[in-house]
Amino acid sequence: MKKFFHAIGDYIRNTDWVLILLCAVASGLSVLLLFGIHLADMATVRAIKMQAFASGLGLAAAIVISRFDYRVLARLWKLYVPAAVGLIGLTYFFGEQRLETVDDKAWLPIPFLGVSFQPSELLKIAFILSFSLHLSLVKDEIGRIRQLLFLCLHGAVPVLLIHFQGDDGTALIFFFIFLFMIFAAGLPWRYLFAAIGSLAVLIPVAWLYLFTNDQKLRILSILVPEMADPLGQDYQQYNARVAIGSGGAFGKGLLGKTSVYVPEIHNDFIFSFVGEALGFVGCLAVILLLMAICIRLLFLSRRSQDNLGSFICIGLFAMIVSQSIVNIGMNLSLLPVIGVTLPFLSYGGTSVTTLYLGIGLALSVAMHNRQNLFTDG
Repeated sequence: MKKFFHAIGDYIRNTDWVLILLCAVASGLSVLLLFGIHLADMATVRAIKMQAFASGLGLAAAIVISRFDYRVLARLWKLYVPAAVGLIGLTYFFGEQRLETVDDKAWLPIPFLGVSFQPSELLKIAFILSFSLHLSLVKDEIGRIRQLLFLCLHGAVPVLLIHFQGDDGTALIFFFIFLFMIFAAGLPWRYLFAAIGSLAVLIPVAWLYLFTNDQKLRILSILVPEMADPLGQDYQQYNARVAIGSGGAFGKGLLGKTSVYVPEIHNDFIFSFVGEALGFVGCLAVILLLMAICIRLLFLSRRSQDNLGSFICIGLFAMIVSQSIVNIGMNLSLLPVIGVTLPFLSYGGTSVTTLYLGIGLALSVAMHNRQNLFTDG
């Protein structure tokens, strides 16, 4: 027993307990929010239990992964990247829709268990690891056209795979991860200006030939509020705004038995319940908590002794910050609804567990660069 507690103490001394604590607080808050939503008859007890289990399992997995050297894990990309891509491929044939109102078949059923999981979440972690390795190998030549083309091809694979799967929200997150990481690696800014110029040409083409009518209506309702349909197309976002506004400064409380009905309030729109239950102060606290996690990841990136560890932390930062901005923007009707969860807080066993896998990688960077955490080198 003494050895057991000694091992725990040794781990705490060598790991980044601040990051672990911040993530655990976010997960604990998620379970409390789901309990409040359950009291409002908009979430099941099973959802609460599943979230608590997934968070605990994810935290345990993060601790286990942190014990492995991230450099070794990155070099094993030939094992997990084909597996992750293969699972995405299976969704084209056996994929299930989470909701009848969406057309993406992004979920795979797990035989005999009666549950399903989302392979794209696993692909996020595989992409961050493999792309970090790719960037670390070509960093000194990143401005050369040949290397840049290979990097863009690497980034395009997950974006296109998920796009054709029908999950454009997740495809957009992959795109943001790619952008953050490649510019953090030192890509010359002239390429950014060239990309902006290209977007000016591509956006009208995409509007005419790529966007569906439903996507166009969602965008127009944001850009032209007079076109919004609060009883139809924009019912979800309209009710989310009402819920957030009804909370005032300090909210109605987590244990209130009345709530504004918002479809998917336990999932993509859990931030609207934060606004109603905890008010403006609660919304600000959630944003600050997510910011603290992101800042900690940037801190670990800066303290990493090698580019690989730094890029891994940047990729995780990009994933969390982009999902947070897009999700909160959806809830506030600042961005169209594209089905992106709020990290740690939204209900979802796959998203929570795989998010903790990423945190485990960041902890691995922290533990295997521990000496550098106390130096300015």
